This record gives sequence, C-alpha cells and structure tokens, in this order.
Amino acid sequence: MATTMGIKRIPHEERPRERLLANGVQSLTCRELLAIVLNTGTKHSSSLDIADEMIAKWRTLRGIADASVEELRQVSGVGTAKAARVLAALEFGRRLSNESGDDRPQIRSASDVADLMIPKLRDAPREEFVALLLDTKHRVIECKTISIGHLNASLVHPRELFRECVRRSAAAVILVHNHPSGDPNPSQEDIHLTKRLEEAGDLLGINVLDHVIVGDNRYISLRERGLCEVS
Repeated sequence: MATTMGIKRIPHEERPRERLLANGVQSLTCRELLAIVLNTGTKHSSSLDIADEMIAKWRTLRGIADASVEELRQVSGVGTAKAARVLAALEFGRRLSNESGDDRPQIRSASDVADLMIPKLRDAPREEFVALLLDTKHRVIECKTISIGHLNASLVHPRELFRECVRRSAAAVILVHNHPSGDPNPSQEDIHLTKRLEEAGDLLGINVLDHVIVGDNRYISLRERGLCEVS
C-alpha cells in the first residue's frame, strides 16, 4: 500500500502556502488553492490529498461550490469546519466575480443578458434559475442563483426570488435559466412560472422585465416572444 506524503514532508519551497508567498496567488493550481483553504490534513492524508479527492469527486469548482456541507463531509478528512471554509471561500469568489463597481453591466436587451449569462450557464449539468437584480438604470446589482434543479413552481417560489430583490433594493429583475439539453425553447411550465412571478412582482412594485432561457450558445427571450408582460 502506497504511503501518503504529508505537507510537512514536501520540500518547503514546494508547499502551497510558501509557493503563494514566493510566486503570487496566480501561480497556484486549483488543488493548491483548495489545500490552503482546507488548511490541514489528517494523520494519513495531506490537505493536497484531500483537495485531489474533492476535485476528482466533483470535477469542477462549480461542482464543489454547489455541494452541501453534508456532501462535503463525506470526503475523508473533511469535517464541518473544513466544509464551511471551502463553501465560504467559493461563495466569496462567486460574489467577487459579480461585483463590478462603476463598470456594472447595463442591460438594454435580451442579447445583453445572453452575453452575460451564456458563458456562466451553458455547461451547467442541471437547470439553474438565476435572477439578475437591476437598479433603476437597469445596471446589474447582483447575479443571484435562486435554485438549482428541475424548474417548477414549488422549487422557484416568489418569496425566495423577491426576498433577494428587497434585500438588494432592486428596482427590477430579469429571470434567467438554462436548459441543459441545449434547446432553449420554453416549456409550458416555464411560461406558467414566469406569469406567476410577474404577478408577485406587480404586488411588490418590482418589475419582472424578461425571462431569458439559454441553451447551447442560443437563447430565447419570453419578452420578445410576447410571453412576458412588462409593466
């Protein structure tokens, strides 16, 4: 049985933290960054070994970020504290990528939504329902994932969506979700859900401007199809 090399047995200059300090954070691989977040290993596994196992299990950082604490704890050497640190670090990165200060994108059309969201959603293995929270000038305040999984009225509840809108003082919202099949044509359920959320938005004074469905480098706007009523 092969023995595992702990971090302390790796030459000092090759350890992730030391490489970061010597060469900059950009020089580190994903496994090394994850090892630093994990901080420690176990008696038999280094933090790099645990990082390798997590990457092998979920394949992408998105996959790890979408996992629950309980799912992460199934990896040997990952307890509640390590799982919480990993999810916090990945969420921090996700929020940073959505933060663009004065250069926040302004949404003028469905094509602007597609340009922003297709790169984020086209390779997602499951349906993701995302809200683009907008200010009065239709600049993006936040790109917020509301739910992941098969879209239906019970999974995407108005209170989950509009809680985020109220929290960020959004003046309007654009709904976005992906079809992993690659075909962006809306289902009857998509249309029903849009109308339900529009009605809830009207009561709260928050305009649902559009619902854009993205597929494999394609998109469909329910507003352009006449299926989304803009007040």
